[in-house]
Amino acid sequence: MASADSRRMGDTGGAGGTFQPYLDSLRQELQQRDPTLLSVLVSLLVVLLTLVLWKFIWSRKSSQRAVLLVGLCDSGKTLLFVRLLTGHYRDTQTSITDSSAVYRVNNNRGNSLTLIDLPGHESLRLQFLERFKSSARAVVFVVDSAAFQREVKDVAEFLYQVLIDSMSLKNTPSFLIACNKQDIAMAKSAKLIQQQLEKELNTLRVTRSAAPSTLDNSSIVPVQLGKKGKEFEFSQLPLKVEFLECSAKGRRGDTGSADIQDLEKWLAKIA
Repeated sequence: MASADSRRMGDTGGAGGTFQPYLDSLRQELQQRDPTLLSVLVSLLVVLLTLVLWKFIWSRKSSQRAVLLVGLCDSGKTLLFVRLLTGHYRDTQTSITDSSAVYRVNNNRGNSLTLIDLPGHESLRLQFLERFKSSARAVVFVVDSAAFQREVKDVAEFLYQVLIDSMSLKNTPSFLIACNKQDIAMAKSAKLIQQQLEKELNTLRVTRSAAPSTLDNSSIVPVQLGKKGKEFEFSQLPLKVEFLECSAKGRRGDTGSADIQDLEKWLAKIA
């Protein structure tokens, strides 16, 4: 019987024929020994496959080192980008392309991230978001706290799309809403900004059907923002959305230091 099986398998030729004698020998040995040996080998194989899978998942996560700075024009993204990298103030202007640089986080592990400042112009921002989606470890959505009251609808519409896109990605990024320009007297607090954004997003999801993701076209089922039948809250999302206050310019003007310590701590945490 064993020789007949060997002949049938040997007929396949090629690589299978090369290893057939070893397979026959292993099979015969297993048949002669205690069946527990087969259980041990199967267990070892399962452990090996688990380790390989874990390494694959970890390497994919480790390769995602980009932090995307997104937001409307004039929200202060580029100055935040410069302050994080150099610590210095610099006059900036609206950009039509991305800027990227390696950022060394302030922690004991010596980790680094790649900061990517994306254009905030309405005709460009989704295009650049799509380009860098696969490497996104985190998204920092920058809000102009001083102009928030008059820009709240525009901010909410862009945030709605970024949240839908982020939730559609296979590896959901960390998400921060940075309430910038707190050095200006009329700036709104992070708490107030969160409350108003929740109201606007609740209205948006009622008036607009959740379209398939711009970032991940493999999505089949449209993503629902929040829970049906309930007023929208950020806590309902499958990704954790955090808020903090910051000031890229600083309270002492151009010559002063920036107030971005909380942002630096957050970057060190997610690195």
